[in-house]
Amino acid sequence: MYDQIAKYTDKLIFDGSACTGQIAFAAQDDTIISAGESILADLSELVLIRLNCLAIVAAVPSLHFADFLIQRAESSEQEIVPRDTETRTFLHDIPIIRRRDIGSDPAKTIANLLANRKGIVVEGIGIIACGALTVEQAYINWSSVFHSTYIKYLEDLLESGFKLPGEDEVFDSFRNEMLVPLSSDGLIFRRGPFLERDEILAEIASVGSYTVQRRLVDSFFGNISYSNGNLLYISQTASSLDALHGCIDPVPFENSSTVGITASSELDAHRSIFETTGCHAILHGHPRFAVVMSMMCSEKESCHISDCWKDCSKVRYLGETPVVAGEIGAGGIAKNVPPVIGKSGSAIVYGHGIFSVGMTDFREAFQALVDVENWCRCEYFRLFAEKYPPHCLTPEVTFQQLS
Repeated sequence: MYDQIAKYTDKLIFDGSACTGQIAFAAQDDTIISAGESILADLSELVLIRLNCLAIVAAVPSLHFADFLIQRAESSEQEIVPRDTETRTFLHDIPIIRRRDIGSDPAKTIANLLANRKGIVVEGIGIIACGALTVEQAYINWSSVFHSTYIKYLEDLLESGFKLPGEDEVFDSFRNEMLVPLSSDGLIFRRGPFLERDEILAEIASVGSYTVQRRLVDSFFGNISYSNGNLLYISQTASSLDALHGCIDPVPFENSSTVGITASSELDAHRSIFETTGCHAILHGHPRFAVVMSMMCSEKESCHISDCWKDCSKVRYLGETPVVAGEIGAGGIAKNVPPVIGKSGSAIVYGHGIFSVGMTDFREAFQALVDVENWCRCEYFRLFAEKYPPHCLTPEVTFQQLS
């Protein structure tokens, strides 16, 4: 169990989401064990003994965005409700606990909320998440909350600007110092087309790892596939893209078998994209700025549609990349993405992320994912500077720094 705790502590540090030295896990083995920062570890143990789950993770996020969301919220609000697809699908909402409401028994207060949710935000402490059956699930849920609060904060900030003392300094530090440059430099891609099973599986696993290394996905989000004509090889549902060995399903292209039952929930979308474009490689990631920018619409004040994420029939554009609505699984994504992705080689789904294609291998698909996210980063900061001139970018901040 300790090795699992060490593994997912390292992942939280590697992906830049949690502060080194401010992470703790507690887990149910023969007895309750814990590791990490002592105060958070003690709290995690006290929460765990009150819940019917296997693991708890408590960690301080590397960014102040979650705390800012609490402080910016109305005093009567008891939860954060981001609009991204992952929150809507997996989290539903994110309960919050303010300092004033923590009470004399913080573990009890936290456990009462976690009993019905996968993760919460506690002001001044951080994000706390549970795993019903594994330590990995606790990590996944923590990472999902981090992703959703990151998206929600950037969206709210672009809508209403700074509201809190010191918020602008934190944002400037995030923008100019903490954003990791995005590129495909240094990555090795095999040249396709690929015909052999082992070569396909090895390349899918490698490229899946690249998307995690370059922070183009969070949690267990995203999927990847390759078609050699007869078979469609696709990552399994709920698999982590940096751990795909043994988690890739070969599915008959014509859908004549039930072997795809464990395949990604986006199997239908991938199959339709292959059929429509003639490509061989598909990569789907959830880079954060693309998710944020996909939900920015100039027509929302006059539009009568309330569920934009599934009911909007318009094709909008971010640069040259089309943006469409659609439900995950066999819903609108499988219908709306294939007709628009061929021209630019990429498409964004409202609140969900980017699909990109490669005609023979993954080099083109990965580069498209990087390029679209870089464009969305720069467009976000351009819009922010336009709306809030005192906080505009200084001349020396270049595209390379932002991307």
